[in-house]
Amino acid sequence: MSGIQAATLENLKPRQTLAQKLARLVFALTLALVLVTSYRFVGMDPMAFIEKRENAITYLFGRELTEFDLRDARTQAESLLKIVAMEEAEAEMKVRHQGREEASGGSFGMGLYHETEALARKILDQKPSGEVTRFIEDETRQILQEKRGGFFPPVTSGPALKEYAKGLVETLAMAVWGTLIAVVFSVFAAIFAAENTLALLVEGEGRGHRFFRWMAQFVVRRFLDFCRGFNEFVMALIFVAVIGLGPFAGVLALAVHTFGILGKVISEAIEAIEPGQMEALVASGAASMQVISFSVLPQVMPQVVSYSLLRFESNVRSATILGFCGAGGIGFLMFDKINGFAYREVATMMIMIIVTVSLLDYGCGKLRSRFI
Repeated sequence: MSGIQAATLENLKPRQTLAQKLARLVFALTLALVLVTSYRFVGMDPMAFIEKRENAITYLFGRELTEFDLRDARTQAESLLKIVAMEEAEAEMKVRHQGREEASGGSFGMGLYHETEALARKILDQKPSGEVTRFIEDETRQILQEKRGGFFPPVTSGPALKEYAKGLVETLAMAVWGTLIAVVFSVFAAIFAAENTLALLVEGEGRGHRFFRWMAQFVVRRFLDFCRGFNEFVMALIFVAVIGLGPFAGVLALAVHTFGILGKVISEAIEAIEPGQMEALVASGAASMQVISFSVLPQVMPQVVSYSLLRFESNVRSATILGFCGAGGIGFLMFDKINGFAYREVATMMIMIIVTVSLLDYGCGKLRSRFI
């Protein structure tokens, strides 16, 4: 009996023609060729990271300081102390000889270098020894941290955390407003990008009606393609150049890009709804906007909420990067610290961002479960 059953199942399998087998073979060879070619183009080398793992460890945790580093840091700190004293002396000399410089047309100050240097030495001698020692030790410690490098341990001082928290709140505000603006406009755009809702708004089967619906859908969808065709960072560069530095440029960049994405997915969700409810309302004499309000939107609202929350989570991460081009938020502070090689402060901000994104992901998941 089992042999008969196996033979029956074998007969039920679809038989492939020679053309179908050749087509599958050509597809497999083409896919293999694309993968091999792209592998060579991107220069993938799985062993590269293993061979250079020590560089990664040094970059993350810093390097061991040598005796030369300690002496050099001490020398730089002492030189910085002399520079500070020289600046104080120059400021005092300008006050002393202001009237004489104005009478000589500003050239008198060129011959005061030695007098200024002597005053700087006097200022240093008058400073309390404890203050001088504390200044040199603080600067030496700062220079050694820069020499050592690394991201760990992160900075945990109160003033730093307060400053970073303010930037993080600004980043969250950018994501909130960028997502909110995109959601509102994308729902309206999706109605004109979906074929079934356009048929409700523009009724009729004449050539002119069909052409108008096709043209409206084509224009709206191409506009959505344009909005999501550029990364948020590129959008932010444009808006920063137009309206200047600040978080408002980041809000606009996030709104435009998110609008393009949500408009596409919501329009596809509208086209995939159950048509029975729409047909029932149309048959009962409901107007097109009533059909959209009481049949279309209730069916797609779970998808709208889900996609909107997903884009909000993504926009929080994107808003961080937008600060690198001057669009405000914690990313602006992070970019400044990276340029100053203050990697431990960067690590603090990264940890704050990761914790915030994790909490948002948990909260959005709970909120999403109430609608889906």
